[in-house]
Amino acid sequence: MGSTSEFSRRDLIKRAAALGLVAVPAMSALSACATGDDDSGDPKPDKPGRTGSGEMKPLNVNASAPLDVVIFDGGFGQQYAKDAEAEYKKAYPQAEIKHTGTQDIAPQIQPRFNGGTPPDLIDNSGAKQMDLGTLVGLKQLTDLNALLDAPSLDDPKKKVRDTLRPGVVDMGKFDGEEVWVFYYAYTVYGVWYSRTNLEKLDAQYPETWDEMLKVCEKAKKKGIAGWTYAGQHPYYLPFSLYPFIAKIGGTEVLTRIDNLEPDAWKHPAVKAAFEAYYELYKKGYILRGTPGLDHIQSQTAWNEGKALFIPNGSWVENESKQMTPKDFRMAVAAPSGLDKSDKMPFGTIWASGGEPFIVPKNAKNAQGGMELLRIMLGKKSTQNFIKAVSSLTSLNGGTEGITLPPGLASSQEALTKAGRNVVNPRIQDWYVSLEKEKIGKAALGEMMAGRLTPDEAIKKIQKFTDETRKDDSVKKYKHK
Repeated sequence: MGSTSEFSRRDLIKRAAALGLVAVPAMSALSACATGDDDSGDPKPDKPGRTGSGEMKPLNVNASAPLDVVIFDGGFGQQYAKDAEAEYKKAYPQAEIKHTGTQDIAPQIQPRFNGGTPPDLIDNSGAKQMDLGTLVGLKQLTDLNALLDAPSLDDPKKKVRDTLRPGVVDMGKFDGEEVWVFYYAYTVYGVWYSRTNLEKLDAQYPETWDEMLKVCEKAKKKGIAGWTYAGQHPYYLPFSLYPFIAKIGGTEVLTRIDNLEPDAWKHPAVKAAFEAYYELYKKGYILRGTPGLDHIQSQTAWNEGKALFIPNGSWVENESKQMTPKDFRMAVAAPSGLDKSDKMPFGTIWASGGEPFIVPKNAKNAQGGMELLRIMLGKKSTQNFIKAVSSLTSLNGGTEGITLPPGLASSQEALTKAGRNVVNPRIQDWYVSLEKEKIGKAALGEMMAGRLTPDEAIKKIQKFTDETRKDDSVKKYKHK
């Protein structure tokens, strides 16, 4: 990935203010912290030495420095992070740890960036996450290559980067070789369903769109909707829609979309995919009231058997576990194909790093933030995460000796079936506002509610894309 255009720092700051990332009165404070100068008098990292437990300190952590951690309290909860913090405390018993769990990441953390006092480690996730592209462009983040080059927790002969799943490191790069974001979870996106509820209809997961429509019609006759989705957060729809587009037209279609190319959204594969999804609405296969449901409400209706299918990510198993029937047998599948002319085989799925962690450049204890991530990437914390939240981490492995719950076992099966046919759209990382507010809410949400036709939605999305491409205050990123 590389930058496609130069931009002025002043324009970028203006853009950030428009996004709510910085407040205009805080401009001077932001400019000061963006320089990276550190004359605050805060404790500097120790020289290489040992922790309180006698282990080496590869990141030169100040053993007595406080650690300030903010975790998104969403589908994965926050206990996994607290458990890792307990391991950090064992290694650095003098360190005081402040832990904050919230769903309001941007509203709570943006003022701290403005004031030059951000936390040391942030799980920047959820509907109110901060715009990563803007943070990177403003030079507000710490390069995590020091973490990646540090010895791994379980095998000091291996660097952390050598223990990770393919593609995870590259996801954190925006421009150049610096790694600004670390994606801790490894998420499988797709169409989620109940094996039990499909069997009750004497049906199997449909591999073609004609079969999908037949299953939905069969369900409708039984008073069951074919689909539901997070209507208040319609950017969930791409979790199955984007790999569907890739299956129809090939990965190059998603690459053009990520690159903000002119007419990228006018590709025939996009039109075919939009028309297929719109057909779900036209035929009455969407659960009534879905446009008004949030993610929890739509997942609850799905767990109650009111709808067969829901586009989601692998966090859904943990997020909905309190309402999931014991015999539900949760599973995920790749999108159904359109027809025999599809460019990619059935099984093509979206899987990538999820749950983006960042270490602010102006953090008082950046080394401590990276050290906590190193601990989280050890086998103990990884297995704790897997067992607690039914999701994989970016550590390559870690499932040995663990009985996986149905949804996670299905995720593993889906990855195996996909083989190399795994896609990873970057638009949701590079252009958060464009993806969530414009493509998601203003276009896809409107189309699935019947207020826009597919052609109108495509025209609207292309307009949003063109505006973003031409906006000099938005830093651009591009696939290499």
